[in-house]
Amino acid sequence: MRIVLMGPPGAGKGTQAVKIADSLGVPHISTGEIFRANLAAGTPLGLEAKRYMEAGEYVPDEVTNSMVASRLAEADAANGFILDGYPRTLAQVGELDGILSSLGTQLDKVIEITADTDEVVARLLNRAQEQGRADDTEEVIRRRMDVYAEQTEPLVAVYSEKGLLVKVDGMGTMDEVTKRLLATLES
Repeated sequence: MRIVLMGPPGAGKGTQAVKIADSLGVPHISTGEIFRANLAAGTPLGLEAKRYMEAGEYVPDEVTNSMVASRLAEADAANGFILDGYPRTLAQVGELDGILSSLGTQLDKVIEITADTDEVVARLLNRAQEQGRADDTEEVIRRRMDVYAEQTEPLVAVYSEKGLLVKVDGMGTMDEVTKRLLATLES
């Protein structure tokens, strides 16, 4: 299966992506990991991304898109993947469609993990305290939630129109959410 996993910060996306990928026997592909791998390997794309990151700027879509295209073309992704953190913009939705089309495939599902904002804020504040992230204040976390909602609303609409979007409740224990996600994928 070829799946895009979306959800607000603190909804458990990363944790669930790993569990689902293991269960399906496909790679969990996160843009953060792709960036780190390209930086560590000193690839031309990694060096280009590093230039922007060191200047405190966003890495342009064309660099991110190229990294994702390269990663999805690797042998372990031939039979499926869980994509986490991409696409984030409407332009990237179109780019992903093009990448998959060039590989002779398409997405099977887009899953949005939904979560109660107050509960997620509480989770993230707890995590910030445990990990000593003093900059993760309630105000900052709530702003990140607002930005997520603004950025993903258009993507949710596009994937819903395409009949690919499934919403899964991200509240409850880790195992409860995993069961819901797997049940969604089996249906």
